[in-house]
Amino acid sequence: MLTYDEMLASLRAHEDEAYRAFHRKLLKDDRVNVIGVRMPMLRKLAKQWKGEWECVRTFPDEYYEVTFLKCSIAAQLPFETLLAVLDETVALLDNWATCDGFAPACIAKHREAFAPYIERYLADGRVFVRRFALTTLLHFYVDEEGLFFVLDCLRKVNAGEYYVSMAAAWLAAEVLVKFPEAGTALLAENALDAATHNRAIRKACESFRVSEERKTALRALRRSRP
Repeated sequence: MLTYDEMLASLRAHEDEAYRAFHRKLLKDDRVNVIGVRMPMLRKLAKQWKGEWECVRTFPDEYYEVTFLKCSIAAQLPFETLLAVLDETVALLDNWATCDGFAPACIAKHREAFAPYIERYLADGRVFVRRFALTTLLHFYVDEEGLFFVLDCLRKVNAGEYYVSMAAAWLAAEVLVKFPEAGTALLAENALDAATHNRAIRKACESFRVSEERKTALRALRRSRP
């Protein structure tokens, strides 16, 4: 049975001071304590401790890496088990990196059953809970079968905060790339706020999957911000 002290010892054995400084700048939140463990090692430890969820869930969230590992281990749970602990897990999301790394693979085979959770989290007041809903859509729903649901969610989301807006833009850009007509129609509706709308266009134009001709057409759809 894994203990908190054992987890910390393992993390500190792979501490990288330069990476800690770099990652703290990326997180842009001085409230988050970072040990400085690189992502490949965190993923390796998450796989190593896959069966330790009941222990890990009780550990204090003193460090970014501990919370990241909690979410990564939860992401490996079977679907029904995940649902039972999902609310407590998404409540841990307090930065973009932990949020974006939390992508439970079991959702792929249970998209219809998971859809109500996405809708509930989209209406949540917490920034990174809403972002999680959007990144989950991005990971698992942007295909022909899921497109209608994705578009409906984009129309409904309150993307006022920066990290929610960026996730919504990322999702809308993927729609623009994979489903040009549907994505362009969404822009034509002005369904997104102006900042998110323009970010979606910028992200789509950064993609090598979009032709130069289409990038020019997309840039013409940019809106003036109030």
